[in-house]
Amino acid sequence: MPDEYTRGTQHRPAVMHDERLRRGASVQIVTVDPEHADARYCVGEYVAELNSRSRRGFDPSKGVTALPHELRPPAGEFVVVYLDGQAIGCGAVKHHVEGPAEIKRMWIAPSARGLGLGRRLLERLEARARAGGARVAQIETSAVLAEALSLYRSTGWIEVPAFNDEPFADHWFQKTLA
Repeated sequence: MPDEYTRGTQHRPAVMHDERLRRGASVQIVTVDPEHADARYCVGEYVAELNSRSRRGFDPSKGVTALPHELRPPAGEFVVVYLDGQAIGCGAVKHHVEGPAEIKRMWIAPSARGLGLGRRLLERLEARARAGGARVAQIETSAVLAEALSLYRSTGWIEVPAFNDEPFADHWFQKTLA
């Protein structure tokens, strides 16, 4: 028989799993204009997190661009992830007539991590890259983003030599889109 200390913890994993399922059901991934207030909020949080985690800082005006006109159809697409109506993530795809699509600005709020939302977001961006005609997609990321590195590796992305001169990237990945 459990004592007072352990009685309440025996069912904690099941309760946490149920909460994750409930929260996951209230997720929407919506295409928005890259200058929409929710898009700007998410990108701002993405930049702030990179700057808080990296010694070298991150300046989105330097390196490989992800400008609004590059993230609007037909050149690209920007999506925001909503959880219970709150913007908690974002990502974009840049289409190229010739060559691989680029996945850019992928971010999930720390408070929403562990719910599988990064995986869902990445799947959505891959699908949009395929729909745009890409057979291959590329993404680069910083070494400080261990969660991103783990996600990319676990979803079939292959680390490749640098394909651009992004000054804030340490790892470059590519994936053949089925």
